[in-house]
Amino acid sequence: MRTIRLVAILGAGTALAGPARAETAAPVVALDEISVTATRAPRRIEDVPQSVQVVDRDQIRQQLALTSSPSAVLSKLVPGFSVPNGTISSASESFRGRNLLVLIDGVPVNTPLRDVSRILNLIDLNSVERIEVVAGASSLYSAGATGGTVNFITRRPTDGAPVVTVNTAIRTFTADPVHGVAPETSISVTGKVPDGVDYAFTGSGRFATRTFDGKGRELPSDGQLGQGGADRFQLGNINLRLGYDLDLTKRVEFGLTQILLNQDPRYLTDYSGSFARPDYARSYIGLPVAEDTRSLYLRYTDRDTPLGSFSILGFYNDINKRFNYSQFAYPANPFVTYSFIPTAPTSLANQTALATERGGINLTLDTDLSALLPGLKLTWGSDIISESTRQRARDGSDVFTPLQQNSYAGFALLQLPIGERLTVRAGMRYEHFDLDVAGFTRPTTFAASAARNALGYSTFVLPALNVTGGTFSYSAPTFNAGATFNLLPGIDLYGGFSQGYALADIGAFTRRAGLSLAYACPITRPFCLPAGTTIAYSSIAPQAQIVNSYDFGVRGRSGIFSGSLGGFVSTSDDGTTFDPLTNKLSQQKEMIYGVEFTGNAQVTEQLNLGTVLGYREGRYDTNKDGRLDSYLPNNRIGAPFHGTLSGTYLFANGVSLRVEGEGFSGRDARIDLIGTRFRLKDAFTVNAAVGAPLAGGELYASVDNLFDRAYWNPTATSVRNLTVFGLGRTVTVGYRRTF
Repeated sequence: MRTIRLVAILGAGTALAGPARAETAAPVVALDEISVTATRAPRRIEDVPQSVQVVDRDQIRQQLALTSSPSAVLSKLVPGFSVPNGTISSASESFRGRNLLVLIDGVPVNTPLRDVSRILNLIDLNSVERIEVVAGASSLYSAGATGGTVNFITRRPTDGAPVVTVNTAIRTFTADPVHGVAPETSISVTGKVPDGVDYAFTGSGRFATRTFDGKGRELPSDGQLGQGGADRFQLGNINLRLGYDLDLTKRVEFGLTQILLNQDPRYLTDYSGSFARPDYARSYIGLPVAEDTRSLYLRYTDRDTPLGSFSILGFYNDINKRFNYSQFAYPANPFVTYSFIPTAPTSLANQTALATERGGINLTLDTDLSALLPGLKLTWGSDIISESTRQRARDGSDVFTPLQQNSYAGFALLQLPIGERLTVRAGMRYEHFDLDVAGFTRPTTFAASAARNALGYSTFVLPALNVTGGTFSYSAPTFNAGATFNLLPGIDLYGGFSQGYALADIGAFTRRAGLSLAYACPITRPFCLPAGTTIAYSSIAPQAQIVNSYDFGVRGRSGIFSGSLGGFVSTSDDGTTFDPLTNKLSQQKEMIYGVEFTGNAQVTEQLNLGTVLGYREGRYDTNKDGRLDSYLPNNRIGAPFHGTLSGTYLFANGVSLRVEGEGFSGRDARIDLIGTRFRLKDAFTVNAAVGAPLAGGELYASVDNLFDRAYWNPTATSVRNLTVFGLGRTVTVGYRRTF
């Protein structure tokens, strides 16, 4: 009955009348669109030999009625992206089973030396004009894009007087509407001073209280161990763009993104049962989870130089993240900073904070070489990036080696049309990294491993250990080549090879220095190691990895239909995998493969139907004998199949109705040679949203997880192989208006 009443409330909106914007957008392949992300220069998508998806402003507006999570939007509209984990973190979220490089206006905002996976879900979608997603490995923007690249392009300034847009909404859970309430609001102002500066500003605030699953149970604040949950937080975003046109071809632009987060967990998380849940008997005693991140850039462009179009970008990121405090729990959290109290082994220093500063200069030229060959274009340039990263415990001690890295790169990319139907592209990038690793003392650790006793585990101490650093260099060329072919009017074939180059998560490797039984001491003799015992970074240093990506497919439109169908294979000899049971990272040969489909049908002027389907799976070499002997673990491939079906209808009175169905498969794959398996369950949920014109704006309402399914979130569950339930039924009511 509750579901029937909710559907009735949504349907009642169709009685409202008045003009409204036609929002029947669905995932489409717009071949005449221009993408900058794929090549660092404007190119038609039909000329790019990779899978490129664009999420436009109408689709973003449509999704904001249902969710404010960028991960959820990408998951529904872009094949290859994993099921979102439902929190402020992106732990175990991946693209084609690998890392996703995140850009805001072309500026990389990841922290590659210590990849902590908390940036994507903190981006404010109200500030975003379009999202460009380029699938496959790439090194165009330096290291990190082993799975793909996503570029959040913020709202552009408008000409003339200020244009103000206000969007406010209240979201809550039907399980407890009072204690689950989550208000949010944003204001955007765009315009241009006559003959002067143009501007675009967006400021927003989001607040959350408790969260609940489909059975009405409160979800924990830290179900994924240290990553942060989706409850009890306050999030503020500022995005600013200022630009000035020096003349018709020259422009200078400044951009600022500021993210502030504070999460106040009330309880610790209980990991001892069959699923993660709040531990109401133990209050949270750590500091709040926090984020204070700002990214600034200054870009100068000149579209008419003797060498062609010229762009130089300088950027600076100041990133500060504090993570959850968590206590010892076997097997979910078997390694903690030791308090030297065996009955209460977790020190307050088990809570850490990351500080990263990253700045760089990117130079790009796009040169027309038609004088040599008709249509020949060369995109070329260079990058210099400097980064320093350190992670400290609450007591101020380092938890991994402080890192300083400088990278230098040059690249060139040629594009040549051959006749009227074939376009070929090929390029190379050479990158050099200088890495300075400082020495540090790995803190004393309380640990446990499996044992045949009443507890099921035995405990021991890993004494503080000196890790010596040094200076190291890495370098490699990467290549790409591909072609597109116009098979029929509006239908194109594409195929390509590309490589991505990246260092592994160095901070994670050094944080785990000496976490093995070879350095273990009994609880009664916690300082049993000989004085001066050390480990050299060179003995545990990860290898830089090159990822090879092969993409092929067909895309286009015919009549009322548009879409794409493609396949991919991704290989690496030094892929990185994390085992949550042993808390160890390893590198080995691996291969990931999959199929992706997007489809859209504009059935009538009012009705639009859309489909996004993706399948991915992967195998790796667990014993390093050269044979791919096992399936990749769930934290790399959470749900092999994932899909969204959608329908949007625009009524004659301006009311729009959208219904979505989201589904994903389970997984029960053998992940090692002894047959270890961690089962994931499949699920299917339904979402619905309605929008109606009101007082010059739009009133909207939605229900996410309409039938209140209690399901395992496969991505969150795979972080520690402990069941974490997904979000229950969420209702949203909001209003937006442009003045």
